[in-house]
Amino acid sequence: MTLRSDVSELLAEAAILDVDVDDAVADEHVRSSAYRRVALATASSRSRDRDRAIVATILRDPDEMVSKTAVVALVDSIAMKASSPAEFRQWSAELLPEIDRLRAEGYRAFIQRRVHDWLFHLSIEDGHVPTPAELAEVTDWMQRLLAHESTSPEVLALLAGSGSRKKIRNVAKDRARNRRLRTRPDDRR
Repeated sequence: MTLRSDVSELLAEAAILDVDVDDAVADEHVRSSAYRRVALATASSRSRDRDRAIVATILRDPDEMVSKTAVVALVDSIAMKASSPAEFRQWSAELLPEIDRLRAEGYRAFIQRRVHDWLFHLSIEDGHVPTPAELAEVTDWMQRLLAHESTSPEVLALLAGSGSRKKIRNVAKDRARNRRLRTRPDDRR
């Protein structure tokens, strides 16, 4: 397979018709944007049957930063659609062997951490209240995401007390306080 045939195949399969294949082959920025669009189209599909093959094709790209960015976009999109940690765990377990194709250990580790972060997030959505030790195992990115988006008083309290950065702790404290104020009955009559 050549880069041109890989890009052409990915764009055709995702029904992306407005990207010039020659431009994408010549310019990694155009290709990166096209791959992210392929990742979004792939994630929006009901079927997960082709995900591993699509990732394998993307990972053949000679620019590993370009391929890593696209795979992370796919991981993020699938995680946001997952209905349970078990569903995402199964999907990622099928995908992770492809990640070993990346030569750069840092890129492999980044994707593996992102999968771990999303499993943590999905377990919280499924009702799990993490411990401070579990919280310490996720990235600052995931802690920030939870501080900004979680609606769980327990999770916000954990982040307020054990978040890895002062900003994370402050956001969680403010959101927890604001949630308490909104849920209190109005004492003024």
